[in-house]
Amino acid sequence: MQGVCHLLTSIGIYCKEALSSCSAYELPCLDDSSNELEALSEYENMDLENIVFEKVNKEIEARKKASEEVSFHLHAPKALFGLVEDIKVSAVSKSQGGDKCREASPSAHAPNDAMREFDSISGAFLRTNWQMQGYLMEQADAIEKHGSSFSLNAFELILRQLQKLAPELHRVHFLRYLNSLYHDDYFAALENLHRYFDYSAGTEGFDFAQPSIGCNSFGRYEIALLCLGMMHFHFGHPKQALDVLTEAVCLSQQHSNDTCLAYTLAAISNLLSEIGISTTTGILGSSYSPITSIGTTLSVQQQLFVLLKESFRRAESLKLKRLVAANHLAMAKFDLTHVQRPLLSFGPKTAMRLRTCPTNVCKELRLASHLISDFVSESSTMTTDGAFSTSWLKNLQKPMGSLVLTQENVSGKDSNAFQFCAQPSSIPGSVLQLVGSSYLLRATAWEAYGSAPLTRVNTLIYATCFSDGSSLSDAALAHVKLIQHLAVFKGYKEAFSALKIAEEKFLSVSKSRILLLKLQLLHERSLHRGHLKLAQKVCDELGVMASSVTGVDMDLKTEASLRHARTLLAANQFSEAAAVAHSLFCMCYKFNLQVENASVLLLLAEIHKKSGNAVLGIPYALASLSFCQLLNLDLLKASATLTLAELWLSFGPNHAKMASNLIQQALPLILGHGGLELRARAFIAEAKCLLSDPSFSVSQNPEAVLDPLRQASEELQVLEDHELAAEAFYLIAIVFDKLGRLAEREEAAALFKEYVLALENENRQDEVDPLLSTP
Repeated sequence: MQGVCHLLTSIGIYCKEALSSCSAYELPCLDDSSNELEALSEYENMDLENIVFEKVNKEIEARKKASEEVSFHLHAPKALFGLVEDIKVSAVSKSQGGDKCREASPSAHAPNDAMREFDSISGAFLRTNWQMQGYLMEQADAIEKHGSSFSLNAFELILRQLQKLAPELHRVHFLRYLNSLYHDDYFAALENLHRYFDYSAGTEGFDFAQPSIGCNSFGRYEIALLCLGMMHFHFGHPKQALDVLTEAVCLSQQHSNDTCLAYTLAAISNLLSEIGISTTTGILGSSYSPITSIGTTLSVQQQLFVLLKESFRRAESLKLKRLVAANHLAMAKFDLTHVQRPLLSFGPKTAMRLRTCPTNVCKELRLASHLISDFVSESSTMTTDGAFSTSWLKNLQKPMGSLVLTQENVSGKDSNAFQFCAQPSSIPGSVLQLVGSSYLLRATAWEAYGSAPLTRVNTLIYATCFSDGSSLSDAALAHVKLIQHLAVFKGYKEAFSALKIAEEKFLSVSKSRILLLKLQLLHERSLHRGHLKLAQKVCDELGVMASSVTGVDMDLKTEASLRHARTLLAANQFSEAAAVAHSLFCMCYKFNLQVENASVLLLLAEIHKKSGNAVLGIPYALASLSFCQLLNLDLLKASATLTLAELWLSFGPNHAKMASNLIQQALPLILGHGGLELRARAFIAEAKCLLSDPSFSVSQNPEAVLDPLRQASEELQVLEDHELAAEAFYLIAIVFDKLGRLAEREEAAALFKEYVLALENENRQDEVDPLLSTP
């Protein structure tokens, strides 16, 4: 390093002596001698890197054309080529007093810091291609991480200046596309995406390896189609997305672009899993051979399974480690909610167990987590995303040339200008996001299987270890799961306190997870307190959030309809509630939403139970049990078993023994993993079974009835469930009356009357909850 500095210093002295000794006719024509002296002084005081870089500019351009293409920031880019590319930033001369030139320090929440870099008047300096590409890469990661919370206008102004100063940086167009995409500006996103591929033709910036045969010299149109299809998917245009991605499959096969084909198949698989599609044929038509070789009579579920397997096979053969891990997560999600059936409808039939397999889900999640250990040995055509750390952008205080050529008081840590060349990122952000997503999916799986402790543990692991590098959406999902856990097990008071903290961290924009959680908690509390008008208003808010496009936002549409039916049930409008539930069941069956089918069937059973038609409710409860066993939904199965016991109990004392047996079967899981409401219902049902049993004597064993009723009343008071709390205190008063304990009976009766009156008052009032402040 000392030798290099000495050599550059000697070159600088030589250049200055040559300039000072040149004659007047060798300089540009000047008006007078004073101007000539000023020009000489300006040349002598010029930074050496300006002269050096100007001398080698032509060589740089030649080397740039022959160099390898710049990698794109998505998925797994190659290392940025280290050639110097001059980007002159307009500024005045150096300020006095030894002020240091400021280096850009982009931040996801404060792009204005980078804006000040471009508007700085501290001095004129150059930007290397390393610095600009690193800056753009870091900003792209920040946009994808923080989404709509990223400043739109300030960063757009920076990108426009970059585009003006360095039009050869085509990645600027893609960042403008990302900025518009995450701020839901469809037309701006479409224009910038087209502009990016118009300038780069898909050959600059992407990390896909060039196909071995059939390469299109005019660009890679299949990559443009892949990006366009993903954009349509983001904006909720499923038909357009499928059409575009299907065309991308055809072109990838024609151009032998196996990498792009693997990513396109993964995108189609993600689309089919997220968007509700009711048709059974024609998704890919005749464009993809694995589908046509089996036949076009496959259902959407079977086509999705074929696509997942084919995408996984291609990613593994190409050694695309990140895509392999993403496919493991997609397969785990598929196994969680779908029962695998044979693809062929002919041939010998073998006995098979039509149930989901939790072992396969855990296996896929474990394999996805192996990405960290496999990452260091990755030998794919797509190298690591962020293979070189961009942390040096925050540490450098001057451009590389200035650090080498000037002697300023800087620390030893920052004085090495080439330190960033040897700073490989330990774990890239894309890898951390995938591994973090595996823990969130584990939490979702354990939530479905009914294990509340494991759900909470995996969510806490994610929040502790992966929240810093996660996207805003995943971080919000982790907060949602933790707050839901508080609401179910600790009551709404603690849940709303945590919700206020989460709202300060995440913006309550349209369709955000935090806003959806807020509406869910408001609806649950309104139903428990008997405030039905507010509950109906919340249902309307949920319905407005869902898209009107068929198949889009199916979870929101299902959630709104389910809560609307529950609101009608709480208002004792049984026929209307049953009609809404039947319509919802038909929609879930049409779009193959099996988990939601189990919940809707259970709701229909509860509607008939509350309306007094227990005979009609039992078939729905049994059907819900069948779905729960099929999908291994253990906690929902326990809830359905409890509802079935309550239906049997409504037939009279002769069926109390049957109801008691059913409750005893579900009680261990309910007490171990159930929330406040489910446990309270189980306690009340157990007490009612004992009171209905002719062979049971309250006077001989009163605590067998009073203990579960007391526990139920305590939990319902925390939950603020007025209706069930009134029922619990009513039963306690009956028991004390049979025991002749009049004072305690009057106390329980007074509490019963208090909750009944509170329920009636809440029903009559028509005021808006102050927590309902939606944008």
